[in-house]
Parts: sequence; structure tokens; C-alpha cells
Amino acid sequence: MFAHLRGILLEKHPNQAIVEAGGVGYDVVIAVSTFSKLPEPGTEVRLRIHTHVREDALALYGFLSQDEKNLFEKLISVSGIGPKLAVTVLSGFDAPSLISAIRRSEVEKLVRIPGIGKKTAERIVLELRDKLPGATGEDMGPSAPGEGALGLIEQDVLSALLNLGCARPAAEAAVRKAKAAGGATDFEPLFRKALELVR
Repeated sequence: MFAHLRGILLEKHPNQAIVEAGGVGYDVVIAVSTFSKLPEPGTEVRLRIHTHVREDALALYGFLSQDEKNLFEKLISVSGIGPKLAVTVLSGFDAPSLISAIRRSEVEKLVRIPGIGKKTAERIVLELRDKLPGATGEDMGPSAPGEGALGLIEQDVLSALLNLGCARPAAEAAVRKAKAAGGATDFEPLFRKALELVR
């Protein structure tokens, strides 16, 4: 099983990174929080990897910090939550906010994430409230500020919302409203604001 990947970042998208290591390009599924901290393509990157093996597929899930990887692995241990939904949950909240919401039984916050209904949110709280990992504070990559023109950032936010299962008209409206609300010019704050407004 793969546990760690170090190489050159060839491409990055809100839910995908392609990393070249040893002449091989690895397609890694990432959360929006990881995307927002990745360096520019062409730079060396190190990712912690969770390898998910199914009968018909092998998928790599990448994380910059051990905290996020631990949280992802706790989420997929919950009945009814697979890796794709776990990435969606991690895209909706940063790790400290998610841990806080679960520990405080804030079901109403969890149901704002696309794909998470009330029963699933309650199950997450019930199964994980006392099992969450402590934060290590370890981060495997530099934090990159929002790059490019605001138009590019808006497109990335829209792409991330669509990848999370939001309908295009609602996602586009949410991005416009988040931009109009002002203050959010970097990817992650704009994405989180748009995610709150998408319903």
C-alpha cells in the first residue's frame, strides 16, 4: 500500500492532484482544503496517502497533514461513508472546525455539506465524537496564497462546488453571492462562503 508520495506536482484541480514520481504520474484525489495549500505546478510536493482498494479500482487519496489523513480514515470508518463522501466532508470544513462540530454534536452544521443528510450527520457524531484524533499540527507542505486573477479563483470555486455534487445554476449563483459579499479573494475563504450559500 502507498503511504507517502513525494514528487513534482504536474497539475492541481480542486479535487485532484497529479504528482510525478520516478517517471510515473500518480492521480491523487484531494480535498479542497488540500488544493488551497498546494504549491504551484512544477514544484516538489509531499503528500500522505491513503490507498483505497476495491474489487474494480485502486484510488489514492492525498493529504498535506497527518491530521487530515487521520480524520479522513475516521470518517470512512463510519457506516455509510465512503472515501468520496469523506473527501466531500473534508472539503466542507477544515480539520479543526470539523472536529469541533463533531465534538459539540453540531448536526445542523454537518447537514450543510452536500450529500450529508440528518441521519448521516447524526451517525458521524455518534460514532466519532469520542474517537477523534488529537491535532498534531504537522503540515507537509507550504501554505500557498490564492494565485491568479479573481476570475480563475471563481472558476476553481465553481469547479469544486460542481465536484461536490452541487447543481450548476445554484453553484454559479452561490459564487456570485460570495464574491459580492466581499472580503474573500483567496480560494478557500471564497469556497467556504459559496458552500454556505449554495442551498
